[in-house]
Amino acid sequence: MANVVQASCEVLIVGGGPCGLMLAIELGRRGVDTILIDAKPGTARNPQANATQARTMEHYRRLGFADEVRALGLPSDYPTDIAYFTRYADRELARFRLPSAHEAQASVRSMAGSWSAAELPHRVSQKFVEEALLRHARNQSSVRMMHSHRLTSFAEAVDSVTAKVEPTKGGEALTIHARYLVGADGARSQIRRALGIQMVGESGVQRDFFGGRMAAVYLRAKDFYAETGHDRAWMYWAFNTQRRGWLAAVDGNGEFFFNTQLRTEEEERPLDKAFVTELFTQATGRPIDFEILETGVWIAGHCLVAESLGRDRVWIAGDAAHLFTPAGGNGYNTAVEDAVNLAWKLAAAARGQAGQTLLESYDIERRRIATRNTGYARELARSIGEFVPSPLIEQDGPEGDLARQEAGVYLEAHARREFNIPGITFGGRYDGSPVIACEDAARPPDQMNVYQPTALPGGRPPHAWLPDGTSLYDRFGPEWTLLVLASPDGATDALRAAFALVGQQLDIVLLPDEGLAALYERRMALIRPDQIVAWRGDALPDDPAQLVRHLLGHHTAAVVPA
Repeated sequence: MANVVQASCEVLIVGGGPCGLMLAIELGRRGVDTILIDAKPGTARNPQANATQARTMEHYRRLGFADEVRALGLPSDYPTDIAYFTRYADRELARFRLPSAHEAQASVRSMAGSWSAAELPHRVSQKFVEEALLRHARNQSSVRMMHSHRLTSFAEAVDSVTAKVEPTKGGEALTIHARYLVGADGARSQIRRALGIQMVGESGVQRDFFGGRMAAVYLRAKDFYAETGHDRAWMYWAFNTQRRGWLAAVDGNGEFFFNTQLRTEEEERPLDKAFVTELFTQATGRPIDFEILETGVWIAGHCLVAESLGRDRVWIAGDAAHLFTPAGGNGYNTAVEDAVNLAWKLAAAARGQAGQTLLESYDIERRRIATRNTGYARELARSIGEFVPSPLIEQDGPEGDLARQEAGVYLEAHARREFNIPGITFGGRYDGSPVIACEDAARPPDQMNVYQPTALPGGRPPHAWLPDGTSLYDRFGPEWTLLVLASPDGATDALRAAFALVGQQLDIVLLPDEGLAALYERRMALIRPDQIVAWRGDALPDDPAQLVRHLLGHHTAAVVPA
């Protein structure tokens, strides 16, 4: 019998997509001994997701590599318009104009209201983001990356998990002893199934579009821009009765990601050059030479959330925990925020600083957000998928003109709904979480396209640009931050001491500013490591240690706002 190699770590991550990589980075920056295994030899080869939302970019900024990500993908001056056509080389129906990466960086400091943010969205294929995340994960001294390895089984104990791992191409098996196991292992999650967790919600939906089997083709068509003759766009949609699909620009130099829904009679056909040529030509409206780089098939019409995100020593995140139809681009971004939420809690638990409720709060907080976000994605998928092209959409003459005009009005309005979503991006809240000092106050309405900043505990801190040109978020510390917006209170030292007593870092940021105080509606706000408002008040509680215990999941008594 071959020898079985033994290894140990504090956290074992299964899955090397954006969720697993982000989790490894967050844990590594906290010095948590982490092993990440992934069956693939490296990062994704096909583009996959295409939009990094502003909240995700804010987290990349917090970690110091937002500018690096913003430089990836399309050239900095490439427009990120969403454009709709009968066919890509035929009539343009509607266009929703959005800024290039350069324009976004130049304008972010002047944005207000719903779009007051440290970062704006960035249109970049996931394959490039994964490469950046992998580089940063590998730079963490406490993180070990093991690609081309798969999990075969695991067993839970009271204080640990034992996992069996083997190389995908043969070799010595490995037993890993970990304190915690995280399944970021995708839609068919082995870990979720082993835990007996069911997915609940909606699947198997059939629509004219975004409901059924989808062909995904990563291709290179260097003559596309010249052959189609339209102004460049980030995303091209074909809208006709024969072939609907979208085409996302990957590098701005001829690489694209083409997705189209397969009809019933097409579902079993192999995605060879002949069939892909047929599909692509139907969407473009004329033959355009192209090279296939990668193909795949996926299923649209899912709106599913796991009935639980784990227990005790084993947790799930990302696609293992929720499945989206990609309308609105929320799957990958929700997965990144899962990792951000879970990482600091796992670090506290691994160090013996967390109460029982802290890890449980991951399930409570993130499952609610997953349900919210998949619901919004379903709404957007219905909006585009159930809007059926008129049989007259490509006909010459007045009737065709009217059909195209009506379609253009609808599609432009839809694009505004789908691609201008500050409410989805910033408005997710953890109300009712056991590790938030919740207030009994009215919440702003949760809306897709409008975000109303509020410092009510449980949500994203209101953002502001400071007089020196820096973002308020740049002043937050790497762990906990007490934001003091009036004259210093001597009790702040007692709060810092209470955090230090349990091994947690608290940074105190003094910014006596009437405008910020009005924005936050209190003199002080306590910001969590994942940049969520945990508590606010005009004076600290008489017993700061009690507040700290509450926020770390040691629930000996209720905490009320000062």
